[in-house]
Amino acid sequence: MRYLLLCLTLLVFGTVQCSKSDPGPAFPDGFIRGADLSYLPLLESRLLTFTDPAGQVNDLLSILSQQGLNTVRIRLWKDPSDATSSLQEVTAFAQRIRERGLKVWLCVHYSDSWADPGQQTLPAAWVGAGFPALLDSVSEYTSTILQAIRPDIIQIGNEINDGILWPHGRLSVQPDSCVAILEAAIQAVRTHSPDTRIMLHHAGTQTATWFLDQMTTLDYDMIGISYYPWWHGQDLNAFQQSLANIRQTYNKEVIIAETAYPFTLDWNDWTNNIVGAGSQLILPDYPATPSGQRDFLIRIKELVRDAGGIGFCYWGGEWIAFNGPQSVNGSPWENMALFDFQRKALPGVSAFR
Repeated sequence: MRYLLLCLTLLVFGTVQCSKSDPGPAFPDGFIRGADLSYLPLLESRLLTFTDPAGQVNDLLSILSQQGLNTVRIRLWKDPSDATSSLQEVTAFAQRIRERGLKVWLCVHYSDSWADPGQQTLPAAWVGAGFPALLDSVSEYTSTILQAIRPDIIQIGNEINDGILWPHGRLSVQPDSCVAILEAAIQAVRTHSPDTRIMLHHAGTQTATWFLDQMTTLDYDMIGISYYPWWHGQDLNAFQQSLANIRQTYNKEVIIAETAYPFTLDWNDWTNNIVGAGSQLILPDYPATPSGQRDFLIRIKELVRDAGGIGFCYWGGEWIAFNGPQSVNGSPWENMALFDFQRKALPGVSAFR
């Protein structure tokens, strides 16, 4: 948050022109209330409808923005097997988001499918390329993205705990190559969209210090942290302290880039859910109920503020059971959506206020 307080103070008394390296707060109140809604184009193609907390039919973006949502995160894959998360789909979706007055947060996986701490698979088109050619490809691909979309925030990779574009950029094996890949992407962003804020994304906080210590030469703005209690620990006080330590140590904006919580342990299709046991929850404080989900999200919002962070993003709030009640390839997340099994907005949406 370099000079952020200064910019805010000056804005109260007059007008300030923030420098290229510090474009100032991109959000009216300085706090990001986000949701990753990457599956929404797919759901809309199925003609599924949603209702707001009062039971009135409305489109999902309107329902959430009326509750205070100000940012939408979108996943981007390079050459996916279908249109889902393709550049064409994401470009059109980003335009719709902007037309609603919302900010665009682009999560670039640099892969043809899921990238996360357990897999950072090279796009098929880049397999066999030498390292210099790979750097050129990263730069050119990032530039192409920015010519189509000028996001308010861009993630260089998704949950890159052990690097990106394995094996070339595996951090534990080839740290210099990992940093070089990230640098190539960052330079493309600074060249083509200098006001876009750049985020590095780490899942959990356990190895965050090891990761961030190796990123000190990079020119980036934000640190995104994923937090799911069943994977990253159930002590919210300890998590808050870890966020505060990261904020103070690295002097970057810190945000919870992904989080979610169940409103039930029941299911609405035959696809195995990721969360289905009480041992995965923070009990007794946050049961798997609509009010428990809401209270968890309110606590998340409070703790990130108290840690000096700038916001949070709910992941999978739209990922209802979309493929029929007996589908085995539907949603493993419908009990953690922000809409119930009748597709009515849950009390948890009030956390965006």
